[in-house]
Amino acid sequence: MHHVDLILTLTGGLAAALVLGYVTNRLGLSPIVGYLLAGVAVGPYTPGFVANQPIAEQFAEVGIILLMFGVGLHFHPDELLAVRWVAIPGAIGQSLIATALGVAVARAYGWDWTAGVIFGLAISVASTVVLLRVLSDRGDLHTQAGHVAVGWLVVEDLFTVLLLVVLPALLGARQADGQSLPLVLLWAALKVVALVFLIVFVGGRVIPWLLEHVANARSRELFTLTVLVLAMGIAVGSAKLFGVSAALGAFLAGMVVGRSDFSLRAASDALPMRDAFAVLFFVSVGMLFDPQTMLKTPVLVAATCAVILVGKPLAAFAIVLLLRYPLKVALAVAVALAQIGEFSFIVATFAKEAGILTDVAMNTLVAASIFSITLNPLIYKFVNPVAEWAMRLPWIGGRPNTRVLSGDGEVASGGTAKHRAVVVGYGPVGQTVTRLLRENKIEPTVVELNLETVRRLREAGISAIYGDASLHATLASAHLAQADSLILSASGVRNCQEVIRLARELNPAIRVLARSDYVREVAGLKQAGAARVFSGEGEVALALIEEILRPLGATGEQIDRERDRFRSEVLGSTNPRARA
Repeated sequence: MHHVDLILTLTGGLAAALVLGYVTNRLGLSPIVGYLLAGVAVGPYTPGFVANQPIAEQFAEVGIILLMFGVGLHFHPDELLAVRWVAIPGAIGQSLIATALGVAVARAYGWDWTAGVIFGLAISVASTVVLLRVLSDRGDLHTQAGHVAVGWLVVEDLFTVLLLVVLPALLGARQADGQSLPLVLLWAALKVVALVFLIVFVGGRVIPWLLEHVANARSRELFTLTVLVLAMGIAVGSAKLFGVSAALGAFLAGMVVGRSDFSLRAASDALPMRDAFAVLFFVSVGMLFDPQTMLKTPVLVAATCAVILVGKPLAAFAIVLLLRYPLKVALAVAVALAQIGEFSFIVATFAKEAGILTDVAMNTLVAASIFSITLNPLIYKFVNPVAEWAMRLPWIGGRPNTRVLSGDGEVASGGTAKHRAVVVGYGPVGQTVTRLLRENKIEPTVVELNLETVRRLREAGISAIYGDASLHATLASAHLAQADSLILSASGVRNCQEVIRLARELNPAIRVLARSDYVREVAGLKQAGAARVFSGEGEVALALIEEILRPLGATGEQIDRERDRFRSEVLGSTNPRARA
C-alpha cells in the first residue's frame, strides 16, 4: 500500500466531501447527503479521480469506532427513562414492522431469510445525526416531540449495539463445524458478559482515575490523545481478545467515559476527530454505490424507499397516537424517523463483510439513504401546517390526549423559567459574581476547568460544567441558549473573542460582560460582541486619575472630564460615561 495512495485518498475524499457537503448544506439538506455523493464522485463507478477503496475502508473502520464511542458517550439512561412508556414500545414496535417489511421486500427478490432479516433491521434504524439536525433546525429538539424522538432513537441505537453482538455469533455458528447454534450463542453471550464486566466495572474505576491524572497535567493534547487511545484500544481489544465487534467495545468505552466527570471535555476535545473520520466513513459507503446497478433494480430501490418513507412513519404515527400523545407529537416523531443513515451502514457493512448481504443490497441501502436523507428535512417542514389543519377537523381537534412530558415523564407542563446566567471562571471575581447572582434569584451555571472546583460547586448545589468555554459543546451543555447573560469573569479565558462569537451564535440576544487584563484587548472584545468590557489596566488608570487630581484640589467635574477623556482616547468608548 503506497503512501501516495493514502495521501491521495485522504485528500481527495475529504476535499470532495467538503465541496459537496457545503453545497448540500446551502441547499438546506443534510451534509451527509453531500458526503455520500462525494463517495460516489471518487468511487470506481464514476469518471475522474478514483480513491483507493481498501484505504478508504480502513479509515471507515476508525470512523465506526469513533461514532460508536460518541453514541456511548452521549447515552444517558435518564433521557430514556423520561420517555420510556412511549420510546421503548414505540421503537420495538416500529422496528419489528419495518424489519418485517424489509424481509418481505428481500424475499420478493429471492434473498435468503438471514439476508432479509439483516436488510430489514438495517432500514429500521434511523440516523442520529440527521434526526438531531432536523429537530434542531426546526427548533423542536427541546420540545415534547424532540424528547420522544431522541428517546426513541436511543432504544434503536441499543438495538444496533445488540445486533452487533449477535451478528458475529451467528456468523460463527454458520462457520463452526459440528457446533450447534445455541452453544455458539451461549459462548458469545459469556464473552460479552465478561467484556461488559471488565469495561464497566473495572474500567469504571480505572478510566476516570487515568483521565483525572492526565487532566491534572493541563495538556489538552495529552487529554485528547488519552481519550482516542481509550476508544481505539478498548475497541480493538474487544475484537481481538473477546471476539465481539469493535463497535461494541467502543460503545462501552464511551459509556464509561460518559458517566465520569470528563464526559463533556472528552466530547469537546476528542470528538472533532470523530467527525473527520465519520465523514470518511460516509465517503467509503458512497464509493460502493453503482448507479448502473440501481438502474437495473429500480423496483427494489423504490420498494425500500417506500418502507423507509411510508411504512416506518405510519407505524410510528399509529403507535404514538395509540399511546395518547398529541397529534403534532405523533406527526413530528413519525417524520423525523423516516430516514436511515450511519447505523444502517454500520450493520450493513458488517453483514457484507460476513458474506450475508450482497453488493446489490448495499447499493440499495446507499440509494435509499440518499433519497430519504434528502427528502426528510423537506417533508418535516410540513409537520406544523398539517398538524394545525388536522386539529381544525372536528373529529380530530376534539380528540383528548393526556400525556404531556416533563423531566420525570408524564406530568402536565407549566411553570416559568428562571433568569439564568453563565459564569466562565470561578476565581475571586467569579465567586463574587456567582454569590450576587444567587442572592438576586438569578440561577448561575459556572464553566470551570478545575475539576475539584466543579465537584465542590456541585456539592454546594450550584450548577457547574467541567470544560473549555471556547468550545461550542461546552457552552451548549451550559444551556447558554436559555441564559440572559454570559459573564467572562476569569482574566485568562482562552480565545475570549471566540467564546463571545460562539455565545452570540448560540444565543443572539445574550448580554456579554467580559473581563480583560489589558487595555489593548478591549476593542477586540467589544467588536466580537461584548456589551461591556472591564479592563484591569483601565480600572487602575481611572482610580489613579482620581487619586492624583483630588489632592490637587480638582473639582468632581474636572475629575469626570479627565476620566471621560481617558475612556475616549485610550479605551475607545463611544459613550463617554460608559465604563470600560
